[in-house]
Amino acid sequence: MTDASLPSGLSSPQPVLLRSVALGAGRAKVCVPLVRPDAAGLRDAVAALPLDVLDLVELRIDHLEGIERFGTDPGVATGVVAALAALREALPDDVPVLATFRSRQEGGRHALPAEAYGDLLELLVGSGACDAVDVEMFTEPSTLARVVAGAHAAGVPVVMSSHDFAGTPPQAEIVSRLRTQQNLGADVVKIAVMPRTARDVLTLLAATEEFCSEHATRPAITMAMGPLGTASRLVGESFGSCLSFGAVGAPSAPGQVDARELRTVIDVLHTASLPR
Repeated sequence: MTDASLPSGLSSPQPVLLRSVALGAGRAKVCVPLVRPDAAGLRDAVAALPLDVLDLVELRIDHLEGIERFGTDPGVATGVVAALAALREALPDDVPVLATFRSRQEGGRHALPAEAYGDLLELLVGSGACDAVDVEMFTEPSTLARVVAGAHAAGVPVVMSSHDFAGTPPQAEIVSRLRTQQNLGADVVKIAVMPRTARDVLTLLAATEEFCSEHATRPAITMAMGPLGTASRLVGESFGSCLSFGAVGAPSAPGQVDARELRTVIDVLHTASLPR
């Protein structure tokens, strides 16, 4: 990706390669979250995917059956590995998998103690079936450091994330979180906020542009959630965001739009931004 292919003022951090997909290069990528309870459900979900639209999928581990017992029931770990393996087998070889356990405090279905959360992410990294792992930045610091180091040792990129469902922090705070994630070893930084007003969406987009033009050495994923935030999912590339999440069926987060419609808008905006 050359600077000429970016909107004016945005820097070009080193892309992160997930199989054949380069985050931070070219147009914003489309990721479809999968929220099924088991391996059979994931196979069915893959069969229904519009593969011509998406670039990668996100496996939401917090939706797997029994995951709340991870660390106390040995059979749960076996089920997690089986689900990942089934997903990898069902997908085309060139479609990467982002593995995510979204904690309850950040919008997910379940909570896990810090040690169990770290052990789960290390299991995902060690499975050999995921191409990147999501790590929440507000994880207990020693657990966070352990997971990031283990992922990097295994050659698995880390998407470090922060989700604020209470509102939209000030622009300076959003930029600070993204810079902190970068300093903590993230390969891709991510923040999602909940807007209460249209101005909040502008705050998120302005923070994205500031981070990407002044501070970024890593690709960034940003979005405002809910109906008010839908525009940020569509135009994020213009401000520096490298990926947007699109739904196939029921959305996994508030404000997600249909993946095919998302791809259409992203393609139009990306083409319009290219030098002529």
